[in-house]
Amino acid sequence: MMPPSSPSVIKQRKHFSMLRGFHLADFFTLANAACGVATIFLAMLYIVQGSVAHFLAAAAMAPAAFIFDVLDGRIARWRHTNSALGLELDSLADVISFGVAPAALAFAAGLRGGWDAVILIYFVCCGVSRLARYNVTAESLSEGADKVAYFEGTPIPTSVLLVALLAVLAWQERLGENLYWGVWTLGPWDLHPLALLFLLSGTLMISKTLRVPKL
Repeated sequence: MMPPSSPSVIKQRKHFSMLRGFHLADFFTLANAACGVATIFLAMLYIVQGSVAHFLAAAAMAPAAFIFDVLDGRIARWRHTNSALGLELDSLADVISFGVAPAALAFAAGLRGGWDAVILIYFVCCGVSRLARYNVTAESLSEGADKVAYFEGTPIPTSVLLVALLAVLAWQERLGENLYWGVWTLGPWDLHPLALLFLLSGTLMISKTLRVPKL
């Protein structure tokens, strides 16, 4: 039998301690992340197989992730189980579901020009920066209340609107070469004007002058 102070026993204790640190709300947060990963996988399936059903299924994961994202916060407040672990989990899940996943879906939809890729990378980086800033400033913005009164910049889950637009395009069979507004060649790379919506979304997320009330 290993002594209580052995490294392996200490490691096991830390592992179980982390598991005990999970609350009910955290499992909803993980469900949010799972939806984001499913979006990415389904987007890749669409690229390989070209089935619109896969694309629409990928888009459907976004509102599902949004619902889980709303529920985890409400459950945490209801059960008074807000924690640093929950905050970190929420941010990581949101990066996947509302940052990387929409960008992957946009790429699958046909935004594959060089400038498109730059914009989609910018969009994800803005989302990451937005969440990091929120985590740092949430306490001061809450002014002693249970939740913040407003957001600085648009919340990252607003990317659900971009996913909804992509779903409409898929329904109308306007993906790939049939994307609205066509494609422009600017210098060495192509740009689909549709990608500018992701540029706008990312810029609004990192805005410090735009204040959005939290409902």
